[in-house]
Amino acid sequence: MALVAVLIVAVLHLAHRALAIASPPLETLPFQSGWRPAEHALSRYHVRWYLATLVFLAFDVEMLFMYPWAVVVGRLGASAVVEMFVFLGGVFVAVLWAWREGALRWV
Repeated sequence: MALVAVLIVAVLHLAHRALAIASPPLETLPFQSGWRPAEHALSRYHVRWYLATLVFLAFDVEMLFMYPWAVVVGRLGASAVVEMFVFLGGVFVAVLWAWREGALRWV
């Protein structure tokens, strides 16, 4: 069974190599309103952007938890308020960490 599978893959690969139309290599063309590319498309982002992404996700998750909380806070009472303040304290610690690491500096 494995031999048949390998044979089928080899035949398909050879058929593709024999029948494929060779396209011309891509040239560096202007993009974004005619500007020449300043860097390679696969260049890496600065680590500051990863920290900013983590801060955004922290606030995004915060909102995800606050919407259902707002619906049930009247029924649960003071314990729900205390739990939300503990959660917001954790988010605040994350923001302080990001601030200390320089994730919020855009200079």
